[in-house]
Amino acid sequence: MFDTDTSTGTQAEYIARRAHTVGEMFLKRVERDGDRAAFFFKSEGQWQPVSWNGFADRAGAIASYLMGLGLQVGDKICMVGGTSPAWCYCDMGGQLAGAITLGAYPTLTPKQLAYILDHADTKVAFVEGIEEVNKILARRQELTNLDEVVVWNTAGAESLMAAHDWLVPFERVLQTPVDRAAIEARAAEVDPNSTAIIVYTSGTTGPPKGAMISHANIMTIMRNQDEALTVYEEDTSLSFLPMAHVAERVLAFYGRINTGMSTYFASSIAKVLEEVSEVRPTVFGSVPRIFEKAYAKIMSTVDQATPSKQRIFRWAERVGREAVQLWQAGKPIPFGLRIKFGIADKLVFSKLRAVFGGRVRYFVTGAAPIAPDILEFFWAAGFPIFEVYGMTESTVITHANVPGAVKLGSVGKPLGVVEDRIAEDGEILVRSDLVFQGYYKNPQATAETIVDGWLHTGDIGRKDADGFLYIMDRKKHIIITAGGKNLTPSNIENEIKASDPLISQAHAHGDKRKYLVALITIGAGEAVEWARQQDTIDGTTADKHIRALAENPLGRSAELEALIREVTHDPDVQKRVVASVKRANESLARVETIKKIHILDREFSVQEDELTPTLKMKRKNIETKFAEIFDRLYDDEGFGLVILSE
Repeated sequence: MFDTDTSTGTQAEYIARRAHTVGEMFLKRVERDGDRAAFFFKSEGQWQPVSWNGFADRAGAIASYLMGLGLQVGDKICMVGGTSPAWCYCDMGGQLAGAITLGAYPTLTPKQLAYILDHADTKVAFVEGIEEVNKILARRQELTNLDEVVVWNTAGAESLMAAHDWLVPFERVLQTPVDRAAIEARAAEVDPNSTAIIVYTSGTTGPPKGAMISHANIMTIMRNQDEALTVYEEDTSLSFLPMAHVAERVLAFYGRINTGMSTYFASSIAKVLEEVSEVRPTVFGSVPRIFEKAYAKIMSTVDQATPSKQRIFRWAERVGREAVQLWQAGKPIPFGLRIKFGIADKLVFSKLRAVFGGRVRYFVTGAAPIAPDILEFFWAAGFPIFEVYGMTESTVITHANVPGAVKLGSVGKPLGVVEDRIAEDGEILVRSDLVFQGYYKNPQATAETIVDGWLHTGDIGRKDADGFLYIMDRKKHIIITAGGKNLTPSNIENEIKASDPLISQAHAHGDKRKYLVALITIGAGEAVEWARQQDTIDGTTADKHIRALAENPLGRSAELEALIREVTHDPDVQKRVVASVKRANESLARVETIKKIHILDREFSVQEDELTPTLKMKRKNIETKFAEIFDRLYDDEGFGLVILSE
C-alpha cells in the first residue's frame, strides 16, 4: 500500500557495467542511445531536447579545446555556476580530455572561490557570467595556476572580455573542431584507479577539504545503483540542485549517463514548482529543507482555509497517519481504514501530489535528517520519500531505504558493497570500494579519516536488530551537559522546526551547561505571510517579497530584513513560538527539553558564514558568534523567553 514500486516499464541498461572510467561510460551511452534525448532545457517558453549525440558534440568540442591548450591528464578544471546543460557539457568535456573536474558553488564569496581554485591548482575555470568573473578579478593575482576563464554568458562582461585575453567566450570554445581520434587516445590514457573528480566539502568546522573520488569509486556506485534506486527507460527527473554537491553530480548526473534516464533542467529555483507540474517527473531528489518548507507551506495554507476545509484536511491527515503507523508497525491495515484512506486520498492527498505532476515513484532525500512527524505526513499523502545516507568521502551513498524495506526515521540498510559497524563511541564506520582516495594535499586529514581501511564518518549512529541505520548527530556536535548526559542537537532542533511553520531554523546549545537553550529564527516567507494576515503590509507588498524570495531564496532586501525584525519582535509571534517550542518539548526526554530561547531578528545566512552553501548550520561559527547571547540566556533572568522553569 505504501512502499511497493509498481512500475512495469523496461529496466534501464547500466552502462557502467561495461565501462571503467566516467569518460568511457559517457561514450558508451552515446554509442547506444545517440539519437535519444539526454535532457531538455527551456527556451522561449518551450522545452527543447538535446540528444546524446548533441551532448557528445559539445563535450567533444570542449575536450578538443582543452587538449589544444596543452591540458594534460590529471590537470584540473572547475565549473562555477548554476545547474544547467553548460555545466554538464564542461564536466564531461573535461573528463574526455582526461582532466580532473571539480565544481564550486556560485554563492561563494570571492575569497572562498579563490581558495578552492588555488588549492585545487585549477588550470581552466568555466563560469556562468559577470558575477563570477568579478569574483575572480577581485582575487586574480592569487590565482597563479589559472590560465583561462571561459564565460558561458558574456552579457554585461563585454568590456572585461575585451580587456583580458584570459577571458574566453563559451561560444568560441564550442566552435572547436572535434578531434575524435585525440579524445579516444586520451580516454585510453586514463587510469581507472586515478582521481576523476574533486569535491570540496562544505566546511562546517573549518576550510573546505578537497575529497578525491576515483573513477573506480564512481563506477562502483554506478554498477550497484539499482540497489538504491531502480530506474526504467521511461523515467525522467527535474534537475535543480547544485551540481557542485556530490549527490547531484554523481548520483543524479552520472547516474543518468549510466542509466540513460533523461532530465529537464529547471529554468531557475523560482520556477521549480511551476515546471515540476509540466515535466511530471517519476523520480524527484531533493534536500530535506525542501520537504520541510513544503510541509510548512501546506500547514500554513490549511490554517488559513475555511473551517470546513480545515476539518476535512485534519480528518484525512489523521486517517493517513494511522495507516502509516500500522504499516510501520508491521500490522495489517483494516478494511474500514483502507476505505477511509481511499476517500482521504481522493479528497486531499491526490491534490497535493498533483503539484509534483502526480507521477513520482521515488522521492529521494539525504544530507540531513527529517523530523519523523514530517516524514509520516508525506508518506500518508502518497509521497514515498526514501531517506538515504552517505557522504562525499563515500562517493555519495552507502545506505538506503528501498521499496519493501523502509523504516521511517532510519537511513536504511547498507548497500551490498558496503560493510559498516558502530565504534565504541557510537561513530559510524564504513569499509567499501566506495571509500574515497583521501583529501587533496592534506595527508594528515586523510590519515585521521581513513584508519585501517575504515572510513570514520564523523556521524554518531545506531543499528536496530534488522540492520537499519539511524543517524543521531555529528560526532563533533554532541552536547555533553554539566550532568554528563550526551545529547544529539539535530533531533531536538528537528522537533522544534516541525512544531511550527513560522520557525525556519533552531540551534540548540548546552554543552557543559546545566540545561538547554536555543536560538530560533523566523522564516522570511513565513514572516511575510504573517504580516499579510495581520494587515501590517498590503497584498501588493507581500507579493513583491514572495516573488523576490522565489527568484533568490537566499536574498534579503533591506525592506524585507526590516519586516523580519518587526515580525520577530511582535508579542503574538513570540507567544506563538514559545507555545510551539513547548509542544516540541513534549516529544523530548526531560534532559533534552529547551528551557529558554532567544529569537534572532534575522535568519542564519551563508553570507554571514553561519550556513554552508548546502544550508547546513556551521555550528562552531554560530556558537562563537552568539556566545554573548548564550551566556545571557543563562546569566540574565530578564533576557530571552522562558519555555520551562528550571
